[in-house]
Amino acid sequence: MLKFLRTTAAWRLSIWTTLAFALGTALAFSIVYSFVAKTLQSRSDAWLSGEAEVLARVSANTPRDNLYNRTVGELAELAEQESPDERTASGQSLNSVFFLLSDPKSDQTPLWVGPGSDDAFLKAIQRTKLISGIPQPMIVEGWPTSFRVVSRNENGVTVYLGLSSRSAEYLLRTLALRFLVLWGSTVLMGFLISYLSAYRTLLRVQRITDTVAHIGSQDLGERLPQTANSDEISRLARTFNRMLDRIQSSVNELRSVTDAVAHDLKSPVTSVRGTLESLLSGAPNEKWRDSVGEAVEGLDRLLSLLDTTLDVAEAQAGALRLDRSAVDLSLVVRQMLDLYRPAMDEHHHELVLDLEDRVIVDVDWALLDRALSNLIENEIAHLPPGCQITVRLRSQGDSATLVIEDNGPGFPSDIKIRAFERFVRGKHSRGHGLGLAFVDAIARAHGGNVSISDRPGSGAVVTLSLPPYALPRRATLPGNSSMNRSTPHDRG
Repeated sequence: MLKFLRTTAAWRLSIWTTLAFALGTALAFSIVYSFVAKTLQSRSDAWLSGEAEVLARVSANTPRDNLYNRTVGELAELAEQESPDERTASGQSLNSVFFLLSDPKSDQTPLWVGPGSDDAFLKAIQRTKLISGIPQPMIVEGWPTSFRVVSRNENGVTVYLGLSSRSAEYLLRTLALRFLVLWGSTVLMGFLISYLSAYRTLLRVQRITDTVAHIGSQDLGERLPQTANSDEISRLARTFNRMLDRIQSSVNELRSVTDAVAHDLKSPVTSVRGTLESLLSGAPNEKWRDSVGEAVEGLDRLLSLLDTTLDVAEAQAGALRLDRSAVDLSLVVRQMLDLYRPAMDEHHHELVLDLEDRVIVDVDWALLDRALSNLIENEIAHLPPGCQITVRLRSQGDSATLVIEDNGPGFPSDIKIRAFERFVRGKHSRGHGLGLAFVDAIARAHGGNVSISDRPGSGAVVTLSLPPYALPRRATLPGNSSMNRSTPHDRG
Protein backbone atom coordinates (compact mmCIF):
# COMPACT_ATOMS: atom_id res chain seq x y z
CA MET A 1 0.00 0.00 0.00
CA LEU A 2 2.79 2.43 0.90
CA LYS A 3 4.61 1.60 -2.34
CA PHE A 4 1.42 2.32 -4.29
CA LEU A 5 1.03 5.69 -2.55
CA ARG A 6 4.61 6.61 -3.39
CA THR A 7 4.05 5.88 -7.07
CA THR A 8 0.97 8.07 -7.54
CA ALA A 9 0.50 11.79 -7.01
CA ALA A 10 -3.26 11.42 -6.50
CA TRP A 11 -2.99 11.07 -2.74
CA ARG A 12 -0.68 14.08 -2.45
CA LEU A 13 -3.06 16.23 -4.48
CA SER A 14 -5.98 14.94 -2.42
CA ILE A 15 -4.25 15.61 0.88
CA TRP A 16 -3.43 19.21 -0.04
CA THR A 17 -6.95 19.82 -1.34
CA THR A 18 -8.52 18.21 1.71
CA LEU A 19 -6.20 20.08 4.05
CA ALA A 20 -7.18 23.41 2.48
CA PHE A 21 -10.87 22.46 2.76
CA ALA A 22 -10.46 21.30 6.37
CA LEU A 23 -8.68 24.49 7.40
CA GLY A 24 -11.25 26.64 5.63
CA THR A 25 -14.23 24.92 7.24
CA ALA A 26 -12.51 24.95 10.66
CA LEU A 27 -11.95 28.69 10.33
CA ALA A 28 -15.58 29.20 9.30
CA PHE A 29 -16.78 27.19 12.31
CA SER A 30 -14.53 29.17 14.63
CA ILE A 31 -16.18 32.35 13.43
CA VAL A 32 -19.66 30.86 13.84
CA TYR A 33 -18.73 29.44 17.24
CA SER A 34 -17.47 32.84 18.41
CA PHE A 35 -20.63 34.53 17.12
CA VAL A 36 -22.90 32.02 18.91
CA ALA A 37 -20.91 32.37 22.14
CA LYS A 38 -21.21 36.15 22.04
CA THR A 39 -24.93 35.91 21.23
CA LEU A 40 -25.58 33.62 24.20
CA GLN A 41 -23.60 35.88 26.50
CA SER A 42 -25.39 38.98 25.21
CA ARG A 43 -28.75 37.30 25.79
CA SER A 44 -27.93 36.30 29.36
CA ASP A 45 -26.39 39.72 30.09
CA ALA A 46 -29.48 41.49 28.77
CA TRP A 47 -31.74 39.36 30.96
CA LEU A 48 -29.51 39.88 34.02
CA SER A 49 -29.35 43.66 33.57
CA GLY A 50 -33.10 44.03 33.08
CA GLU A 51 -34.10 41.77 35.98
CA ALA A 52 -31.50 43.26 38.32
CA GLU A 53 -32.79 46.77 37.63
CA VAL A 54 -36.40 45.71 38.33
CA LEU A 55 -35.47 43.86 41.53
CA ALA A 56 -33.35 46.76 42.73
CA ARG A 57 -36.21 49.23 42.27
CA VAL A 58 -38.73 46.94 43.94
CA SER A 59 -36.36 46.27 46.82
CA ALA A 60 -35.74 50.00 47.34
CA ASN A 61 -39.41 51.02 47.12
CA THR A 62 -41.04 48.20 49.09
CA PRO A 63 -41.96 49.19 52.68
CA ARG A 64 -39.65 47.68 55.29
CA ASP A 65 -42.22 45.70 57.23
CA ASN A 66 -42.55 42.09 58.22
CA LEU A 67 -43.58 41.11 54.69
CA TYR A 68 -40.57 42.78 53.04
CA ASN A 69 -38.37 39.68 52.74
CA ARG A 70 -41.31 37.54 51.64
CA THR A 71 -42.37 40.02 48.98
CA VAL A 72 -38.88 40.54 47.57
CA GLY A 73 -38.11 36.83 47.80
CA GLU A 74 -41.24 35.86 45.87
CA LEU A 75 -40.36 38.44 43.24
CA ALA A 76 -36.85 36.99 42.99
CA GLU A 77 -38.23 33.47 42.61
CA LEU A 78 -40.59 34.76 39.91
CA ALA A 79 -37.62 36.33 38.10
CA GLU A 80 -35.77 33.01 38.36
CA GLN A 81 -38.65 31.26 36.63
CA GLU A 82 -38.47 33.82 33.82
CA SER A 83 -34.79 33.11 33.13
CA PRO A 84 -33.84 31.47 29.78
CA ASP A 85 -34.85 27.84 30.25
CA GLU A 86 -32.09 25.62 28.84
CA ARG A 87 -32.32 21.86 29.35
CA THR A 88 -30.33 18.77 28.44
CA ALA A 89 -31.61 16.08 26.09
CA SER A 90 -32.94 14.19 29.15
CA GLY A 91 -34.93 17.24 30.30
CA GLN A 92 -32.62 18.30 33.14
CA SER A 93 -32.61 22.05 33.72
CA LEU A 94 -29.27 23.76 33.25
CA ASN A 95 -30.19 27.07 34.87
CA SER A 96 -28.81 28.07 38.25
CA VAL A 97 -29.95 31.55 39.34
CA PHE A 98 -29.22 33.27 42.62
CA PHE A 99 -30.47 36.51 44.13
CA LEU A 100 -28.77 38.34 47.01
CA LEU A 101 -30.07 41.49 48.69
CA SER A 102 -27.66 43.42 50.89
CA ASP A 103 -28.82 46.40 53.00
CA PRO A 104 -26.06 47.98 55.14
CA LYS A 105 -28.69 49.92 57.16
CA SER A 106 -30.51 46.75 58.21
CA ASP A 107 -29.45 44.44 61.00
CA GLN A 108 -31.03 41.48 59.26
CA THR A 109 -29.00 38.92 57.33
CA PRO A 110 -28.87 39.44 53.57
CA LEU A 111 -31.85 38.08 51.72
CA TRP A 112 -30.77 34.99 49.76
CA VAL A 113 -32.68 33.14 47.04
CA GLY A 114 -30.70 30.51 45.20
CA PRO A 115 -29.19 27.02 45.25
CA GLY A 116 -27.61 25.83 48.46
CA SER A 117 -25.99 28.07 51.05
CA ASP A 118 -25.08 31.67 50.46
CA ASP A 119 -21.62 31.41 52.13
CA ALA A 120 -19.67 30.44 49.00
CA PHE A 121 -21.49 33.10 46.97
CA LEU A 122 -20.81 35.84 49.53
CA LYS A 123 -17.10 34.98 49.53
CA ALA A 124 -17.03 35.00 45.73
CA ILE A 125 -18.77 38.41 45.63
CA GLN A 126 -16.26 39.82 48.09
CA ARG A 127 -13.35 38.55 45.93
CA THR A 128 -14.81 39.90 42.71
CA LYS A 129 -14.68 43.61 41.97
CA LEU A 130 -18.13 44.12 40.54
CA ILE A 131 -19.08 47.31 38.70
CA SER A 132 -22.69 48.36 39.16
CA GLY A 133 -24.90 47.58 36.17
CA ILE A 134 -22.23 45.66 34.22
CA PRO A 135 -22.47 41.82 34.06
CA GLN A 136 -19.18 40.14 34.93
CA PRO A 137 -17.95 36.56 35.30
CA MET A 138 -17.53 35.16 38.81
CA ILE A 139 -16.06 31.88 40.04
CA VAL A 140 -17.85 30.27 42.97
CA GLU A 141 -16.04 27.64 44.96
CA GLY A 142 -17.67 24.21 44.61
CA TRP A 143 -19.36 25.02 41.29
CA PRO A 144 -17.94 23.54 38.08
CA THR A 145 -19.00 26.48 35.93
CA SER A 146 -18.75 30.22 36.38
CA PHE A 147 -21.62 32.68 36.90
CA ARG A 148 -22.48 35.89 35.14
CA VAL A 149 -23.26 38.36 37.91
CA VAL A 150 -24.61 41.89 37.84
CA SER A 151 -25.02 44.25 40.83
CA ARG A 152 -27.44 47.19 41.13
CA ASN A 153 -27.48 49.82 43.85
CA GLU A 154 -30.74 51.62 44.54
CA ASN A 155 -31.23 53.97 47.58
CA GLY A 156 -28.47 52.19 49.50
CA VAL A 157 -29.80 48.73 48.77
CA THR A 158 -27.50 46.48 46.68
CA VAL A 159 -28.97 43.67 44.66
CA TYR A 160 -26.84 40.85 43.20
CA LEU A 161 -28.32 38.69 40.49
CA GLY A 162 -26.34 35.80 38.99
CA LEU A 163 -26.96 33.28 36.22
CA SER A 164 -24.87 30.14 35.79
CA SER A 165 -22.89 29.78 32.53
CA ARG A 166 -23.67 26.07 32.54
CA SER A 167 -26.40 26.30 29.91
CA ALA A 168 -24.27 28.37 27.54
CA GLU A 169 -21.31 26.03 27.94
CA TYR A 170 -23.55 23.02 27.35
CA LEU A 171 -24.93 24.53 24.17
CA LEU A 172 -21.45 25.45 22.91
CA ARG A 173 -20.07 22.01 23.78
CA THR A 174 -22.96 20.31 21.98
CA LEU A 175 -22.46 22.57 18.99
CA ALA A 176 -18.71 21.82 18.89
CA LEU A 177 -19.26 18.05 19.19
CA ARG A 178 -21.80 17.99 16.40
CA PHE A 179 -19.55 20.12 14.24
CA LEU A 180 -16.60 17.80 14.80
CA VAL A 181 -18.67 14.81 13.72
CA LEU A 182 -20.00 16.66 10.68
CA TRP A 183 -16.58 18.18 9.92
CA GLY A 184 -14.79 14.81 10.13
CA SER A 185 -17.35 13.11 7.92
CA THR A 186 -17.26 15.93 5.37
CA VAL A 187 -13.43 16.03 5.31
CA LEU A 188 -13.24 12.25 4.84
CA MET A 189 -15.83 12.33 2.10
CA GLY A 190 -14.07 15.28 0.47
CA PHE A 191 -10.77 13.39 0.57
CA LEU A 192 -12.30 10.33 -1.07
CA ILE A 193 -13.99 12.41 -3.76
CA SER A 194 -10.85 14.46 -4.49
CA TYR A 195 -8.69 11.31 -4.47
CA LEU A 196 -10.94 9.49 -6.92
CA SER A 197 -11.13 12.57 -9.15
CA ALA A 198 -7.35 13.06 -9.10
CA TYR A 199 -6.73 9.34 -9.59
CA ARG A 200 -9.02 9.16 -12.62
CA THR A 201 -7.36 12.24 -14.10
CA LEU A 202 -3.84 10.94 -13.44
CA LEU A 203 -4.85 7.55 -14.80
CA ARG A 204 -5.13 9.20 -18.20
CA VAL A 205 -1.64 10.63 -17.71
CA GLN A 206 -0.40 7.14 -16.72
CA ARG A 207 -1.85 5.69 -19.93
CA ILE A 208 0.09 8.33 -21.86
CA THR A 209 3.25 7.46 -19.89
CA ASP A 210 2.84 3.72 -20.55
CA THR A 211 2.24 4.28 -24.23
CA VAL A 212 5.25 6.57 -24.60
CA ALA A 213 7.42 4.09 -22.66
CA HIS A 214 6.53 1.31 -25.11
CA ILE A 215 7.20 3.43 -28.17
CA GLY A 216 10.69 2.60 -29.42
CA SER A 217 12.64 2.75 -32.62
CA GLN A 218 10.94 -0.49 -33.71
CA ASP A 219 7.38 0.73 -33.14
CA LEU A 220 7.14 4.39 -33.97
CA GLY A 221 3.71 3.90 -35.49
CA GLU A 222 1.94 3.58 -32.12
CA ARG A 223 0.05 6.65 -30.99
CA LEU A 224 -1.46 7.93 -27.77
CA PRO A 225 -5.20 7.49 -27.22
CA GLN A 226 -7.18 10.66 -27.83
CA THR A 227 -10.58 11.59 -26.47
CA ALA A 228 -13.22 14.01 -27.65
CA ASN A 229 -12.51 16.26 -24.67
CA SER A 230 -10.56 19.47 -25.15
CA ASP A 231 -8.93 19.57 -21.75
CA GLU A 232 -5.21 19.83 -20.98
CA ILE A 233 -4.56 16.08 -21.07
CA SER A 234 -6.24 15.69 -24.45
CA ARG A 235 -4.18 18.57 -25.83
CA LEU A 236 -1.06 16.92 -24.36
CA ALA A 237 -1.89 13.65 -26.14
CA ARG A 238 -2.43 15.44 -29.45
CA THR A 239 0.86 17.30 -29.03
CA PHE A 240 2.68 14.03 -28.31
CA ASN A 241 1.15 12.41 -31.38
CA ARG A 242 2.24 15.31 -33.59
CA MET A 243 5.73 15.07 -32.09
CA LEU A 244 5.79 11.29 -32.74
CA ASP A 245 4.77 11.94 -36.34
CA ARG A 246 7.75 14.24 -36.77
CA ILE A 247 10.09 11.79 -35.00
CA GLN A 248 8.87 8.88 -37.13
CA SER A 249 9.42 10.89 -40.28
CA SER A 250 12.93 11.91 -39.14
CA VAL A 251 13.87 8.36 -38.16
CA ASN A 252 12.61 6.96 -41.45
CA GLU A 253 14.61 9.56 -43.32
CA LEU A 254 17.68 8.77 -41.21
CA ARG A 255 17.33 5.06 -41.91
CA SER A 256 16.93 5.73 -45.60
CA VAL A 257 20.02 7.93 -45.65
CA THR A 258 22.18 5.51 -43.66
CA ASP A 259 21.03 2.52 -45.72
CA ALA A 260 21.74 4.45 -48.91
CA VAL A 261 25.14 5.54 -47.65
CA ALA A 262 25.98 2.02 -46.52
CA HIS A 263 24.88 0.56 -49.86
CA ASP A 264 26.63 3.19 -51.97
CA LEU A 265 29.88 2.78 -50.04
CA LYS A 266 29.85 -0.98 -49.56
CA SER A 267 29.02 -1.83 -53.15
CA PRO A 268 32.24 -0.43 -54.65
CA VAL A 269 34.30 -1.61 -51.70
CA THR A 270 32.88 -5.13 -52.07
CA SER A 271 33.59 -4.98 -55.81
CA VAL A 272 37.19 -3.90 -55.21
CA ARG A 273 37.58 -6.63 -52.59
CA GLY A 274 36.33 -9.28 -55.01
CA THR A 275 38.77 -8.09 -57.65
CA LEU A 276 41.64 -8.22 -55.18
CA GLU A 277 40.70 -11.73 -54.11
CA SER A 278 40.75 -12.80 -57.72
CA LEU A 279 44.21 -11.29 -58.12
CA LEU A 280 45.30 -12.95 -54.90
CA SER A 281 44.57 -16.40 -56.25
CA GLY A 282 46.67 -15.76 -59.33
CA ALA A 283 49.46 -13.62 -57.80
CA PRO A 284 52.84 -14.31 -59.48
CA ASN A 285 54.95 -14.16 -56.32
CA GLU A 286 54.80 -14.10 -52.50
CA LYS A 287 55.42 -10.37 -52.22
CA TRP A 288 52.56 -9.63 -54.55
CA ARG A 289 50.22 -11.93 -52.57
CA ASP A 290 51.19 -10.22 -49.29
CA SER A 291 50.41 -6.79 -50.67
CA VAL A 292 47.06 -7.88 -52.06
CA GLY A 293 46.23 -9.64 -48.76
CA GLU A 294 46.97 -6.48 -46.80
CA ALA A 295 44.70 -4.56 -49.16
CA VAL A 296 41.89 -7.06 -48.61
CA GLU A 297 42.34 -6.82 -44.82
CA GLY A 298 42.26 -3.04 -45.10
CA LEU A 299 38.99 -3.20 -46.99
CA ASP A 300 37.56 -5.55 -44.34
CA ARG A 301 38.53 -3.06 -41.62
CA LEU A 302 36.95 -0.28 -43.67
CA LEU A 303 33.69 -2.24 -43.94
CA SER A 304 33.73 -2.97 -40.21
CA LEU A 305 34.42 0.70 -39.46
CA LEU A 306 31.59 1.74 -41.72
CA ASP A 307 29.14 -0.67 -40.07
CA THR A 308 30.15 0.36 -36.56
CA THR A 309 30.02 4.08 -37.34
CA LEU A 310 26.53 3.84 -38.80
CA ASP A 311 25.35 1.62 -35.94
CA VAL A 312 26.59 4.12 -33.37
CA ALA A 313 24.96 7.00 -35.24
CA GLU A 314 21.62 5.18 -35.47
CA ALA A 315 21.73 4.07 -31.83
CA GLN A 316 22.45 7.59 -30.59
CA ALA A 317 19.62 8.90 -32.77
CA GLY A 318 17.22 6.25 -31.41
CA ALA A 319 16.80 4.69 -34.85
CA LEU A 320 18.73 1.44 -34.41
CA ARG A 321 16.75 -1.65 -35.39
CA LEU A 322 16.61 -4.14 -32.51
CA ASP A 323 15.60 -7.77 -32.83
CA ARG A 324 15.02 -8.51 -29.15
CA SER A 325 14.78 -11.97 -27.65
CA ALA A 326 15.40 -13.75 -24.36
CA VAL A 327 19.15 -14.47 -24.09
CA ASP A 328 21.05 -16.28 -21.35
CA LEU A 329 23.81 -13.74 -20.78
CA SER A 330 25.90 -16.12 -18.67
CA LEU A 331 26.01 -18.60 -21.56
CA VAL A 332 26.94 -15.89 -24.08
CA VAL A 333 29.75 -14.61 -21.86
CA ARG A 334 31.17 -18.11 -21.31
CA GLN A 335 31.19 -18.85 -25.03
CA MET A 336 32.74 -15.47 -25.79
CA LEU A 337 35.52 -15.98 -23.25
CA ASP A 338 36.17 -19.51 -24.52
CA LEU A 339 36.64 -18.03 -27.98
CA TYR A 340 39.15 -15.42 -26.75
CA ARG A 341 40.93 -17.66 -24.23
CA PRO A 342 43.74 -18.63 -26.66
CA ALA A 343 44.50 -14.95 -27.27
CA MET A 344 44.54 -14.32 -23.51
CA ASP A 345 46.87 -17.29 -22.98
CA GLU A 346 49.14 -15.93 -25.68
CA HIS A 347 49.44 -12.69 -23.65
CA HIS A 348 49.79 -14.69 -20.40
CA HIS A 349 46.62 -13.15 -18.93
CA GLU A 350 44.92 -14.92 -16.03
CA LEU A 351 41.15 -15.16 -16.46
CA VAL A 352 38.96 -15.36 -13.31
CA LEU A 353 35.25 -16.07 -13.80
CA ASP A 354 32.48 -15.42 -11.28
CA LEU A 355 29.30 -15.86 -13.32
CA GLU A 356 25.82 -16.38 -11.97
CA ASP A 357 23.92 -19.03 -13.91
CA ARG A 358 20.89 -18.26 -16.06
CA VAL A 359 20.95 -14.49 -16.14
CA ILE A 360 18.24 -13.83 -18.72
CA VAL A 361 18.20 -10.51 -20.58
CA ASP A 362 15.98 -9.04 -23.29
CA VAL A 363 18.41 -7.96 -26.01
CA ASP A 364 19.35 -8.10 -29.66
CA TRP A 365 21.74 -11.03 -29.45
CA ALA A 366 23.85 -10.10 -32.53
CA LEU A 367 24.46 -6.54 -31.30
CA LEU A 368 25.18 -7.75 -27.76
CA ASP A 369 27.69 -10.25 -29.17
CA ARG A 370 29.53 -7.45 -30.96
CA ALA A 371 29.50 -5.25 -27.86
CA LEU A 372 30.98 -8.01 -25.69
CA SER A 373 33.62 -8.66 -28.35
CA ASN A 374 34.65 -5.03 -28.23
CA LEU A 375 35.00 -5.11 -24.44
CA ILE A 376 37.15 -8.26 -24.42
CA GLU A 377 39.26 -7.14 -27.38
CA ASN A 378 39.94 -3.87 -25.55
CA GLU A 379 41.23 -5.84 -22.57
CA ILE A 380 43.53 -7.94 -24.74
CA ALA A 381 44.77 -5.02 -26.85
CA HIS A 382 45.54 -2.52 -24.10
CA LEU A 383 46.77 -4.63 -21.19
CA PRO A 384 50.45 -5.46 -20.78
CA PRO A 385 51.28 -9.20 -20.63
CA GLY A 386 50.66 -11.11 -17.41
CA CYS A 387 47.57 -9.25 -16.10
CA GLN A 388 44.58 -10.68 -14.33
CA ILE A 389 41.12 -10.22 -15.87
CA THR A 390 38.12 -10.85 -13.62
CA VAL A 391 34.65 -11.21 -15.14
CA ARG A 392 31.63 -11.13 -12.82
CA LEU A 393 27.95 -11.47 -13.72
CA ARG A 394 25.05 -10.87 -11.36
CA SER A 395 21.29 -10.49 -11.65
CA GLN A 396 20.22 -7.63 -9.36
CA GLY A 397 16.43 -7.41 -9.62
CA ASP A 398 15.97 -4.55 -12.07
CA SER A 399 19.15 -5.18 -14.08
CA ALA A 400 21.73 -7.75 -15.11
CA THR A 401 25.22 -6.46 -14.37
CA LEU A 402 28.40 -7.60 -16.11
CA VAL A 403 31.65 -6.36 -14.57
CA ILE A 404 35.04 -6.72 -16.30
CA GLU A 405 37.91 -5.82 -13.99
CA ASP A 406 41.67 -5.88 -14.57
CA ASN A 407 44.83 -4.94 -12.68
CA GLY A 408 46.46 -3.14 -15.59
CA PRO A 409 47.44 0.53 -15.83
CA GLY A 410 43.84 1.70 -16.15
CA PHE A 411 42.43 4.46 -18.33
CA PRO A 412 44.40 7.70 -18.71
CA SER A 413 42.62 10.56 -16.96
CA ASP A 414 42.14 12.51 -20.19
CA ILE A 415 40.61 9.48 -21.92
CA LYS A 416 38.43 8.25 -19.07
CA ILE A 417 36.08 11.24 -19.07
CA ARG A 418 35.57 10.95 -22.87
CA ALA A 419 35.90 7.19 -23.29
CA PHE A 420 32.39 6.73 -24.75
CA GLU A 421 32.71 9.44 -27.37
CA ARG A 422 33.29 8.48 -30.98
CA PHE A 423 36.86 8.45 -32.30
CA VAL A 424 38.40 8.97 -28.84
CA ARG A 425 41.43 6.72 -28.37
CA GLY A 426 44.73 6.60 -26.55
CA LYS A 427 48.05 7.73 -27.99
CA HIS A 428 49.27 4.19 -28.64
CA SER A 429 45.94 2.71 -29.71
CA ARG A 430 45.74 1.16 -33.17
CA GLY A 431 41.93 1.21 -33.23
CA HIS A 432 39.51 3.82 -34.51
CA GLY A 433 38.09 4.91 -31.16
CA LEU A 434 34.67 3.36 -31.79
CA GLY A 435 34.74 0.30 -29.52
CA LEU A 436 33.49 1.81 -26.28
CA ALA A 437 31.27 4.27 -28.17
CA PHE A 438 29.60 1.27 -29.82
CA VAL A 439 29.18 -0.51 -26.45
CA ASP A 440 27.63 2.62 -24.91
CA ALA A 441 25.29 3.10 -27.86
CA ILE A 442 24.11 -0.54 -27.75
CA ALA A 443 23.59 -0.41 -23.97
CA ARG A 444 21.52 2.76 -24.22
CA ALA A 445 19.49 1.38 -27.13
CA HIS A 446 18.50 -1.54 -24.88
CA GLY A 447 17.62 0.71 -21.94
CA GLY A 448 20.83 -0.08 -20.04
CA ASN A 449 24.10 1.72 -19.45
CA VAL A 450 27.86 1.19 -19.31
CA SER A 451 30.39 2.93 -17.07
CA ILE A 452 34.08 2.81 -16.30
CA SER A 453 35.86 3.41 -13.00
CA ASP A 454 39.24 2.93 -11.39
CA ARG A 455 40.08 -0.26 -9.57
CA PRO A 456 41.48 0.22 -6.05
CA GLY A 457 45.25 0.10 -6.37
CA SER A 458 45.55 0.00 -10.14
CA GLY A 459 43.48 -1.13 -13.06
CA ALA A 460 40.10 -0.40 -14.57
CA VAL A 461 36.53 -1.60 -14.03
CA VAL A 462 33.97 -1.64 -16.85
CA THR A 463 30.36 -2.20 -15.75
CA LEU A 464 27.64 -3.08 -18.25
CA SER A 465 23.99 -3.11 -17.07
CA LEU A 466 21.14 -4.49 -19.17
CA PRO A 467 17.40 -4.84 -18.51
CA PRO A 468 16.27 -8.31 -17.39
CA TYR A 469 13.80 -10.45 -19.28
CA ALA A 470 10.52 -11.39 -17.62
CA LEU A 471 10.62 -15.06 -18.53
CA PRO A 472 7.11 -16.49 -19.15
CA ARG A 473 6.21 -19.85 -17.67
CA ARG A 474 7.50 -22.78 -19.80
CA ALA A 475 9.30 -20.34 -22.13
CA THR A 476 12.30 -21.73 -23.98
CA LEU A 477 15.59 -19.93 -24.34
CA PRO A 478 18.01 -20.16 -27.23
CA GLY A 479 19.94 -23.40 -26.89
CA ASN A 480 23.64 -23.76 -26.35
CA SER A 481 24.32 -25.02 -29.85
CA SER A 482 22.61 -22.06 -31.51
CA MET A 483 24.62 -19.41 -29.72
CA ASN A 484 27.61 -19.30 -32.02
CA ARG A 485 29.69 -16.28 -32.79
CA SER A 486 27.74 -13.76 -34.84
CA THR A 487 28.98 -12.37 -38.08
CA PRO A 488 29.45 -8.59 -38.41
CA HIS A 489 26.19 -6.71 -38.68
CA ASP A 490 25.27 -6.55 -42.37
CA ARG A 491 23.90 -3.30 -43.76
CA GLY A 492 24.04 -4.16 -47.41
